[in-house]
Amino acid sequence: MTEMMKAAVYHTLEDIRIETRPIPEIGADEILLKTLACGLCGGETMAWYKKAEPKVLGHEPIGEVVKVGADVTDYKVGDRLFINHHVGRVDSHLSRRGHFTRDPFYSSMKLDPGGVCEYYRVTAQHLRMDAHKLPESISTEAAVTIEPWSCVMSGLKVCNIQPGDTVAVVGAGFMGQGFVHLAPLFGAGKVIALDFSNWRLEKAREFGATHTINPRNEDAVEALRAANNGRLADTVIVIAPFPQAWAQAEDLVEVGGTLHLGAPLAPGTDWVRDGAKSYFDQITVTSRYSSDHTDTYSYIRLLEAGRIKADEAISHRFDIDDSAEAFEMLRKAEKSLKIVVYPHGIPEEKKNA
Repeated sequence: MTEMMKAAVYHTLEDIRIETRPIPEIGADEILLKTLACGLCGGETMAWYKKAEPKVLGHEPIGEVVKVGADVTDYKVGDRLFINHHVGRVDSHLSRRGHFTRDPFYSSMKLDPGGVCEYYRVTAQHLRMDAHKLPESISTEAAVTIEPWSCVMSGLKVCNIQPGDTVAVVGAGFMGQGFVHLAPLFGAGKVIALDFSNWRLEKAREFGATHTINPRNEDAVEALRAANNGRLADTVIVIAPFPQAWAQAEDLVEVGGTLHLGAPLAPGTDWVRDGAKSYFDQITVTSRYSSDHTDTYSYIRLLEAGRIKADEAISHRFDIDDSAEAFEMLRKAEKSLKIVVYPHGIPEEKKNA
């Protein structure tokens, strides 16, 4: 192993560079992983969202242990691991109340230097809190979905879905597909996907949507009632980070239902609601930022059990040298779902997949 490595570095939305950086040094209670693959997240295209520039792109890596600190006993060279990029702690007010991801400690813990690079360092706290050896039954590409779709898992836990409920998902990108696909595991009956893209709606059918609606072509409220015995949805999940989408989502919730905010609006964006309607309709509004160790544990167990078609969510693969092209595809958000970057080259068996 040389002392230097390649990394895809975010400078601006239009400026992703391949740079040479030192391979991180590890301490006695840390490990070094070789990056096998890393997914790209739509959140990275939000210029305002937690950007410290320049920044190594990616936070959804799967790695193989190549170096182990002297005090590490639970992991060995050759182990294939998922390790969450942020990890919480137990001893804080927010953590003790179940809000691990809102404790400032959570976002302060990061993989060093990121995901789209050839090697990354994992701290002792990461190893204590949210590290998982992957069984052979879980492919590396399926494992790339652990971080993002664990966030879906986190959201679904607070959506108040009762057995047989109708769930509507506004926005059928990769994260929306996750909500469509996993909602039945929480008891959903009808699952209705809404998106302006017919390509994404077709994919939603493949991931389990029982009905699809394109609001560009039809009245979404009328179409939902037509598909649901005259009723609106018991739970509506909005992934599209736009005020118009949030307004559309609120119009789709049945009295006594739940509106789940699955992605943030930009800071300073107003969300105006009718006060009387908000009171009398008794709609519960929920949100969940990111995923904690309980979510990843749940997701990995479902993945290992074969309940999740994670491999089918991978739409495109890129070498690290083509990271700028991969990021541009992510930004355009057209006919793509999960985009994966391979820092050591796309495996031969995946090149024509």
